[in-house]
Amino acid sequence: MLAIGALSCMAALACGAQLATHQSRPPDPSSIEVEEVRRIISVLASDGMRGRRAATADAERAAAFLAHEFEAAGLEPLEGLQGYFQSFSARISEEPLVNVVGMIPGRRSDEFILFSAHYDHIGIRPAVDGDSIANGANDNASGTTAVVTLARYFAQRGTPERTLLFVAFTAEESGGYGSRYFSTQLDPDQVVAMFNIEMIGKPAVEGPNTAWLTGFERSSFGEILQEAVAGTEYSFYPDPYPAQNLFYRSDNATLARLGVPAHSISTTPIDVDRDYHQVSDHVETLDMAHMTNTIRAIALGAESIIAGDATPTRVDPASVN
Repeated sequence: MLAIGALSCMAALACGAQLATHQSRPPDPSSIEVEEVRRIISVLASDGMRGRRAATADAERAAAFLAHEFEAAGLEPLEGLQGYFQSFSARISEEPLVNVVGMIPGRRSDEFILFSAHYDHIGIRPAVDGDSIANGANDNASGTTAVVTLARYFAQRGTPERTLLFVAFTAEESGGYGSRYFSTQLDPDQVVAMFNIEMIGKPAVEGPNTAWLTGFERSSFGEILQEAVAGTEYSFYPDPYPAQNLFYRSDNATLARLGVPAHSISTTPIDVDRDYHQVSDHVETLDMAHMTNTIRAIALGAESIIAGDATPTRVDPASVN
Protein backbone atom coordinates (compact mmCIF):
# COMPACT_ATOMS: atom_id res chain seq x y z
CA MET A 1 0.00 0.00 0.00
CA LEU A 2 1.00 3.64 -0.29
CA ALA A 3 3.21 5.01 2.47
CA ILE A 4 3.01 8.45 4.00
CA GLY A 5 6.04 10.50 3.02
CA ALA A 6 8.13 12.23 5.67
CA LEU A 7 7.57 15.95 6.11
CA SER A 8 10.47 18.22 5.34
CA CYS A 9 10.45 21.76 6.76
CA MET A 10 12.80 24.65 6.03
CA ALA A 11 11.98 26.52 9.21
CA ALA A 12 10.25 25.86 12.50
CA LEU A 13 7.29 28.10 11.63
CA ALA A 14 6.80 26.44 8.27
CA CYS A 15 7.17 23.03 9.85
CA GLY A 16 4.49 23.80 12.42
CA ALA A 17 2.08 25.02 9.77
CA GLN A 18 2.65 21.95 7.63
CA LEU A 19 2.22 19.55 10.52
CA ALA A 20 -1.03 21.20 11.49
CA THR A 21 -2.55 20.18 8.17
CA HIS A 22 -1.85 16.53 8.96
CA GLN A 23 -3.05 16.44 12.55
CA SER A 24 -6.46 14.93 13.12
CA ARG A 25 -9.28 17.35 13.80
CA PRO A 26 -11.83 16.66 16.53
CA PRO A 27 -14.77 14.57 15.31
CA ASP A 28 -17.77 16.58 14.15
CA PRO A 29 -20.24 14.34 12.31
CA SER A 30 -22.69 17.24 12.15
CA SER A 31 -20.50 18.56 9.33
CA ILE A 32 -22.02 15.81 7.16
CA GLU A 33 -24.83 17.79 5.58
CA VAL A 34 -28.13 16.58 4.18
CA GLU A 35 -27.69 18.73 1.06
CA GLU A 36 -24.50 16.89 0.15
CA VAL A 37 -26.13 13.53 0.76
CA ARG A 38 -29.03 14.52 -1.47
CA ARG A 39 -26.68 15.74 -4.23
CA ILE A 40 -24.76 12.48 -4.45
CA ILE A 41 -27.70 10.09 -4.28
CA SER A 42 -29.67 12.15 -6.79
CA VAL A 43 -26.93 11.57 -9.37
CA LEU A 44 -26.47 7.88 -8.64
CA ALA A 45 -30.20 7.14 -8.71
CA SER A 46 -31.06 9.42 -11.64
CA ASP A 47 -32.80 8.12 -14.75
CA GLY A 48 -29.59 8.89 -16.62
CA MET A 49 -27.83 6.05 -14.78
CA ARG A 50 -30.55 3.63 -16.01
CA GLY A 51 -30.35 1.42 -12.95
CA ARG A 52 -26.55 0.88 -12.93
CA ARG A 53 -26.69 -2.76 -13.98
CA ALA A 54 -23.23 -4.37 -13.76
CA ALA A 55 -21.29 -4.86 -16.99
CA THR A 56 -23.16 -2.12 -18.85
CA ALA A 57 -22.33 1.39 -20.00
CA ASP A 58 -24.73 2.57 -17.28
CA ALA A 59 -22.54 1.05 -14.58
CA GLU A 60 -19.49 2.60 -16.25
CA ARG A 61 -21.08 6.05 -15.95
CA ALA A 62 -21.75 5.45 -12.27
CA ALA A 63 -18.16 4.27 -11.74
CA ALA A 64 -16.81 7.37 -13.47
CA PHE A 65 -18.93 9.60 -11.23
CA LEU A 66 -17.69 7.80 -8.12
CA ALA A 67 -14.06 8.05 -9.22
CA HIS A 68 -14.54 11.78 -9.69
CA GLU A 69 -16.03 12.05 -6.20
CA PHE A 70 -13.12 10.11 -4.68
CA GLU A 71 -10.64 12.38 -6.42
CA ALA A 72 -12.50 15.49 -5.29
CA ALA A 73 -12.46 14.17 -1.73
CA GLY A 74 -8.68 13.87 -1.88
CA LEU A 75 -8.45 10.08 -1.69
CA GLU A 76 -5.35 8.34 -2.98
CA PRO A 77 -5.53 5.40 -5.40
CA LEU A 78 -4.37 2.03 -4.19
CA GLU A 79 -0.82 1.11 -5.06
CA GLY A 80 -0.77 -0.79 -8.35
CA LEU A 81 -3.97 0.73 -9.71
CA GLN A 82 -4.24 3.27 -12.49
CA GLY A 83 -6.52 5.76 -10.84
CA TYR A 84 -9.45 4.56 -8.77
CA PHE A 85 -10.66 1.71 -10.99
CA GLN A 86 -9.99 -1.88 -9.94
CA SER A 87 -10.77 -3.89 -13.07
CA PHE A 88 -11.21 -7.65 -13.16
CA SER A 89 -12.84 -10.36 -15.23
CA ALA A 90 -15.81 -12.52 -14.28
CA ARG A 91 -17.87 -15.08 -16.13
CA ILE A 92 -20.95 -12.84 -16.17
CA SER A 93 -19.33 -10.43 -18.62
CA GLU A 94 -16.97 -10.48 -21.62
CA GLU A 95 -15.69 -7.04 -20.64
CA PRO A 96 -13.91 -6.14 -17.36
CA LEU A 97 -15.97 -5.32 -14.31
CA VAL A 98 -14.90 -2.38 -12.15
CA ASN A 99 -14.75 -1.69 -8.44
CA VAL A 100 -14.03 1.92 -7.45
CA VAL A 101 -11.42 2.14 -4.68
CA GLY A 102 -9.69 4.95 -2.80
CA MET A 103 -7.73 5.29 0.42
CA ILE A 104 -6.58 7.63 3.16
CA PRO A 105 -3.16 6.43 4.32
CA GLY A 106 -2.85 6.18 8.09
CA ARG A 107 0.07 6.07 10.46
CA ARG A 108 -0.37 2.31 10.60
CA SER A 109 0.07 1.29 6.98
CA ASP A 110 -0.71 -2.38 7.63
CA GLU A 111 -4.00 -1.95 9.50
CA PHE A 112 -7.06 -1.22 7.37
CA ILE A 113 -10.60 -0.05 8.08
CA LEU A 114 -12.90 -0.69 5.12
CA PHE A 115 -16.02 1.32 4.26
CA SER A 116 -17.94 -0.27 1.42
CA ALA A 117 -21.21 -0.51 -0.50
CA HIS A 118 -22.26 -1.91 -3.84
CA TYR A 119 -23.08 0.66 -6.51
CA ASP A 120 -24.72 -1.67 -9.04
CA HIS A 121 -28.44 -2.30 -9.26
CA ILE A 122 -30.74 -4.29 -11.58
CA GLY A 123 -31.10 -1.93 -14.53
CA ILE A 124 -34.11 -1.92 -16.85
CA ARG A 125 -37.23 -3.87 -15.86
CA PRO A 126 -40.72 -4.44 -17.28
CA ALA A 127 -42.51 -1.11 -17.30
CA VAL A 128 -44.95 -0.16 -14.54
CA ASP A 129 -47.08 2.86 -15.39
CA GLY A 130 -44.56 3.77 -18.07
CA ASP A 131 -41.52 3.53 -15.78
CA SER A 132 -38.98 0.83 -16.67
CA ILE A 133 -35.88 2.10 -14.83
CA ALA A 134 -35.08 0.43 -11.51
CA ASN A 135 -33.24 3.44 -10.10
CA GLY A 136 -32.05 1.64 -6.98
CA ALA A 137 -32.09 4.73 -4.78
CA ASN A 138 -32.24 2.77 -1.54
CA ASP A 139 -30.60 -0.35 -3.00
CA ASN A 140 -27.89 0.72 -2.97
CA ALA A 141 -27.29 4.28 -4.00
CA SER A 142 -27.95 5.07 -0.33
CA GLY A 143 -25.04 2.94 0.90
CA THR A 144 -22.77 4.17 -1.88
CA THR A 145 -23.63 7.75 -1.02
CA ALA A 146 -22.62 7.00 2.56
CA VAL A 147 -19.22 5.72 1.41
CA VAL A 148 -18.57 8.87 -0.64
CA THR A 149 -19.75 11.14 2.16
CA LEU A 150 -17.64 9.32 4.74
CA ALA A 151 -14.63 9.57 2.44
CA ARG A 152 -15.04 13.34 2.30
CA TYR A 153 -15.56 13.56 6.05
CA PHE A 154 -12.52 11.53 7.05
CA ALA A 155 -10.29 13.13 4.41
CA GLN A 156 -11.00 16.50 6.02
CA ARG A 157 -10.08 15.13 9.45
CA GLY A 158 -6.38 14.75 8.64
CA THR A 159 -4.14 11.68 8.90
CA PRO A 160 -5.89 8.81 10.71
CA GLU A 161 -4.13 6.30 12.92
CA ARG A 162 -5.26 3.31 10.86
CA THR A 163 -5.45 3.35 7.06
CA LEU A 164 -8.93 3.83 5.60
CA LEU A 165 -10.18 2.14 2.43
CA PHE A 166 -13.33 3.22 0.59
CA VAL A 167 -14.79 0.80 -1.95
CA ALA A 168 -17.82 0.86 -4.23
CA PHE A 169 -18.34 -2.74 -5.34
CA THR A 170 -19.79 -3.83 -8.64
CA ALA A 171 -21.87 -6.92 -9.39
CA GLU A 172 -23.31 -7.53 -5.93
CA GLU A 173 -26.67 -8.13 -7.55
CA SER A 174 -25.08 -10.66 -9.91
CA GLY A 175 -23.39 -12.84 -7.31
CA GLY A 176 -21.08 -10.62 -5.26
CA TYR A 177 -18.27 -10.69 -7.81
CA GLY A 178 -16.90 -7.27 -6.90
CA SER A 179 -16.37 -7.98 -3.22
CA ARG A 180 -15.16 -11.50 -3.94
CA TYR A 181 -12.43 -10.16 -6.20
CA PHE A 182 -11.51 -7.31 -3.86
CA SER A 183 -11.06 -9.70 -0.94
CA THR A 184 -8.38 -11.61 -2.87
CA GLN A 185 -6.27 -8.45 -3.11
CA LEU A 186 -5.93 -8.02 0.66
CA ASP A 187 -4.33 -9.84 3.54
CA PRO A 188 -7.43 -10.44 5.67
CA ASP A 189 -5.33 -10.41 8.83
CA GLN A 190 -4.61 -6.73 8.15
CA VAL A 191 -8.29 -5.76 7.85
CA VAL A 192 -9.35 -4.59 11.29
CA ALA A 193 -13.02 -4.01 10.44
CA MET A 194 -15.42 -3.71 7.51
CA PHE A 195 -18.35 -1.29 7.54
CA ASN A 196 -20.51 -2.55 4.68
CA ILE A 197 -23.44 -0.17 4.18
CA GLU A 198 -26.63 -1.46 2.62
CA MET A 199 -30.01 0.27 2.17
CA ILE A 200 -30.02 3.05 4.76
CA GLY A 201 -32.56 5.35 3.11
CA LYS A 202 -35.62 4.32 5.12
CA PRO A 203 -36.19 4.22 8.89
CA ALA A 204 -36.07 0.82 10.55
CA VAL A 205 -39.02 -0.80 12.30
CA GLU A 206 -37.69 0.62 15.58
CA GLY A 207 -38.01 4.10 14.09
CA PRO A 208 -35.72 6.81 12.74
CA ASN A 209 -32.17 7.15 13.99
CA THR A 210 -31.66 3.43 14.47
CA ALA A 211 -29.72 0.90 12.40
CA TRP A 212 -29.19 -2.81 12.60
CA LEU A 213 -26.08 -4.90 12.03
CA THR A 214 -25.92 -8.34 10.47
CA GLY A 215 -23.98 -10.97 12.39
CA PHE A 216 -24.03 -8.82 15.53
CA GLU A 217 -23.15 -11.73 17.80
CA ARG A 218 -20.16 -12.87 15.73
CA SER A 219 -17.73 -10.18 16.92
CA SER A 220 -17.54 -7.20 19.26
CA PHE A 221 -17.95 -4.79 16.31
CA GLY A 222 -21.56 -3.95 17.15
CA GLU A 223 -20.84 -3.43 20.83
CA ILE A 224 -18.11 -0.94 19.95
CA LEU A 225 -20.54 1.02 17.79
CA GLN A 226 -23.17 0.96 20.53
CA GLU A 227 -20.69 2.35 23.04
CA ALA A 228 -19.55 5.04 20.59
CA VAL A 229 -23.07 6.46 20.12
CA ALA A 230 -24.21 6.05 23.73
CA GLY A 231 -25.82 9.25 24.91
CA THR A 232 -26.76 10.36 21.39
CA GLU A 233 -30.14 10.10 19.68
CA TYR A 234 -28.85 7.21 17.56
CA SER A 235 -28.65 3.48 18.36
CA PHE A 236 -27.34 0.30 16.75
CA TYR A 237 -28.86 -3.11 17.42
CA PRO A 238 -28.77 -6.71 16.09
CA ASP A 239 -30.35 -7.70 12.79
CA PRO A 240 -34.10 -8.18 13.40
CA TYR A 241 -34.41 -10.61 10.47
CA PRO A 242 -32.19 -13.58 11.47
CA ALA A 243 -34.28 -16.05 9.47
CA GLN A 244 -33.25 -14.31 6.23
CA ASN A 245 -29.52 -15.03 6.75
CA LEU A 246 -28.58 -11.50 5.70
CA PHE A 247 -25.07 -11.87 7.10
CA TYR A 248 -24.34 -14.17 4.16
CA ARG A 249 -26.20 -12.19 1.50
CA SER A 250 -24.16 -9.02 1.13
CA ASP A 251 -20.61 -7.97 0.34
CA ASN A 252 -19.39 -8.44 3.90
CA ALA A 253 -19.66 -12.23 3.69
CA THR A 254 -16.44 -12.93 1.77
CA LEU A 255 -14.18 -11.18 4.24
CA ALA A 256 -16.17 -12.49 7.21
CA ARG A 257 -15.43 -16.00 5.99
CA LEU A 258 -11.75 -15.07 6.28
CA GLY A 259 -12.13 -13.95 9.90
CA VAL A 260 -12.60 -10.22 9.39
CA PRO A 261 -15.14 -8.44 11.64
CA ALA A 262 -17.11 -7.61 8.51
CA HIS A 263 -20.71 -6.57 9.06
CA SER A 264 -23.46 -4.95 7.02
CA ILE A 265 -25.27 -1.92 8.43
CA SER A 266 -28.84 -1.35 7.28
CA THR A 267 -32.05 0.37 8.33
CA THR A 268 -34.70 -0.66 5.82
CA PRO A 269 -37.63 -2.79 7.05
CA ILE A 270 -37.12 -5.30 4.27
CA ASP A 271 -40.10 -7.46 5.22
CA VAL A 272 -42.55 -4.67 4.37
CA ASP A 273 -40.63 -2.51 1.89
CA ARG A 274 -42.69 -2.39 -1.30
CA ASP A 275 -39.95 -0.68 -3.34
CA TYR A 276 -37.26 -3.34 -3.01
CA HIS A 277 -36.08 -4.35 -6.52
CA GLN A 278 -38.94 -2.40 -8.05
CA VAL A 279 -38.97 0.54 -10.46
CA SER A 280 -40.47 2.56 -7.60
CA ASP A 281 -37.18 2.67 -5.68
CA HIS A 282 -36.80 6.43 -6.19
CA VAL A 283 -35.01 9.13 -4.22
CA GLU A 284 -38.40 10.62 -3.38
CA THR A 285 -39.27 7.55 -1.29
CA LEU A 286 -36.30 8.06 1.05
CA ASP A 287 -35.98 9.90 4.35
CA MET A 288 -32.98 12.18 3.82
CA ALA A 289 -32.77 13.33 7.44
CA HIS A 290 -32.70 9.74 8.69
CA MET A 291 -30.16 8.75 6.06
CA THR A 292 -27.89 11.67 6.94
CA ASN A 293 -28.13 10.89 10.65
CA THR A 294 -27.24 7.28 9.91
CA ILE A 295 -24.09 8.34 8.07
CA ARG A 296 -23.18 10.63 10.96
CA ALA A 297 -23.69 7.75 13.40
CA ILE A 298 -21.45 5.47 11.35
CA ALA A 299 -18.76 8.17 11.34
CA LEU A 300 -19.00 8.49 15.11
CA GLY A 301 -19.20 4.74 15.59
CA ALA A 302 -16.00 4.20 13.62
CA GLU A 303 -14.02 6.78 15.56
CA SER A 304 -12.44 4.59 18.24
CA ILE A 305 -11.62 1.82 15.75
CA ILE A 306 -9.92 4.25 13.38
CA ALA A 307 -7.96 5.82 16.24
CA GLY A 308 -6.69 2.43 17.34
CA ASP A 309 -8.40 2.69 20.71
CA ALA A 310 -10.75 -0.21 19.96
CA THR A 311 -10.25 -3.37 17.91
CA PRO A 312 -13.21 -5.67 17.19
CA THR A 313 -12.77 -9.33 17.94
CA ARG A 314 -12.35 -11.55 14.90
CA VAL A 315 -15.12 -13.60 13.34
CA ASP A 316 -14.67 -17.35 13.66
CA PRO A 317 -14.34 -18.50 10.03
CA ALA A 318 -15.69 -21.92 10.96
CA SER A 319 -19.00 -20.30 11.92
CA VAL A 320 -19.45 -18.55 8.55
CA ASN A 321 -20.37 -21.37 6.20
